[in-house]
Amino acid sequence: MRDLLTPPFDTKIAVLVRDDLEAWQRLNVTAFLVSGVTAAHPELVGDAYADADGQTYLPLLGRPVLVFEGDAATVTTAHGRALRRGTALAVYTKDMFATGHDADNRGAVARVATTDLDLVGLALHAPKNAVDRILKGARLHP
Repeated sequence: MRDLLTPPFDTKIAVLVRDDLEAWQRLNVTAFLVSGVTAAHPELVGDAYADADGQTYLPLLGRPVLVFEGDAATVTTAHGRALRRGTALAVYTKDMFATGHDADNRGAVARVATTDLDLVGLALHAPKNAVDRILKGARLHP
């Protein structure tokens, strides 16, 4: 069996955030979305870390996360492409900025039809070529 945490990687973890968000919002959305990918793919998490003194630290994802940006249309288009391909993804909507906890976040998404979601970000883990096609038009975040 191939080690999923050793290059070369045949899949990609990618986050796409809207380019009109404030810096704190981009960081917050990215963190939330990566947690979704991590929860769905625990096999991508490496072992715990330890420093030379034996102090231990939490494990991290064992592969890079690419962060992209795009305008609202780019995020919406990528969302539609992912759904048409049957690619599992995490989403973050503008309404979620006004909530206070996980249940409220899920409620904010549940109240809105798929095509009406005001998406500010999404994340996915899929084969490299599929991610490239889904995120076509987005650019790497500076």
